Amino acid sequence: MSEKAGAVVIGGGVNGLGTAYHLAKKGYTDVVVLEKSYVCSGASGRNGGGIRQQWSSRENIKLAMESTKMFEGLSEELGEDMEFIQGGYLVLAFDEDEVERFEKNVALQRKMGLNTEFVSPEEAKEIVPQLNISKVKAATFNESDGTIYPFLVVHGYARAVREMGVEIREHTEVTDIEVHGDEITAVKTDKGIIETDTVVNAAGGWSNQIARMAGVELPNKPYRHEIMVTEPFAHFLDPMVISFHHGIYFSQSKHGNIVGGIGNPDEKEGINQRSSMWFLRTMAKTLVDFIPQFRSVNMLRQWAGLYDTTPDAQPIIGPVPELERFYQLNGFSGHGFMVSPVVNKVTAELILGEEPSMDIDRLSVTRFEGMDLEQEYSVVG
Repeated sequence: MSEKAGAVVIGGGVNGLGTAYHLAKKGYTDVVVLEKSYVCSGASGRNGGGIRQQWSSRENIKLAMESTKMFEGLSEELGEDMEFIQGGYLVLAFDEDEVERFEKNVALQRKMGLNTEFVSPEEAKEIVPQLNISKVKAATFNESDGTIYPFLVVHGYARAVREMGVEIREHTEVTDIEVHGDEITAVKTDKGIIETDTVVNAAGGWSNQIARMAGVELPNKPYRHEIMVTEPFAHFLDPMVISFHHGIYFSQSKHGNIVGGIGNPDEKEGINQRSSMWFLRTMAKTLVDFIPQFRSVNMLRQWAGLYDTTPDAQPIIGPVPELERFYQLNGFSGHGFMVSPVVNKVTAELILGEEPSMDIDRLSVTRFEGMDLEQEYSVVG
């Protein structure tokens, strides 16, 4: 049997459900969200919840600044505490090349209206007194960065869209996208066919597979990234601490746990969400190097998720030239959650034929066809 929908959103994470939410807010509820597993089972439920505005590219700074403003009002909007804590981000530099790049980053961020500070190692230690600064050359700090609890956000969106009449179908896998000429005609699933002319590809690490079903090739590729949580203890750490040099990030949650991850530079491309002993050993050693007092802390759990990575580490947002009404919302390269509010809003506006509230032309997939790419360097792992 087949049925009809105004739009089909593929992916039950923050970007899929966030887009459905912004569509429904505008009165467009003829939407079906498809999730092959369960809501928040992908990268949205496997990340550290960091909300950072300190980037090296104009596009990511712009997206993150606007999204942070939207996160500030999200608890009130969704009627539940999302545990958004603006304790700042402390970004550490470990060599002279990083120091030079950080100086440029801060200059650009401040020019764009972000109040980022360039700080000395000693000033970094004032922010986090337990920090080992013996090898730190400099740091940057922005007090309006922070963390949020991803599960509360995603399930808050899910609850809201259901109440507004959007249908979410979990454990429903997309098997094909039917195309006639340059138009989509239907989405095939393992539970049946949905006739539609509008599809949003918010499938994260699986997004290039989804695009290929419609005859579209995307340049993004999935890579495993691992993460862990420790036992809880008394609060001492306000900011998220990160190092691009080491590929590490960590913060303390509202409940006292340390949550953090570290990237493996030798990670192979592919769908792999298994945990590794490499991560366990490397994360423990590096974390103790940063905060020696962590030596006696017990790690409770480790897990893995996928970075959906593009060549320039910036997202792919909007339609594709070869197919009408096939909207991409992917390629976030590990920072999809933190910029989700504004990209979800803009995607909903594009679907409804409205003028986008933010210019995202430079984030179109067409940029990979000869345009000089603006590389994003401020990526952890």
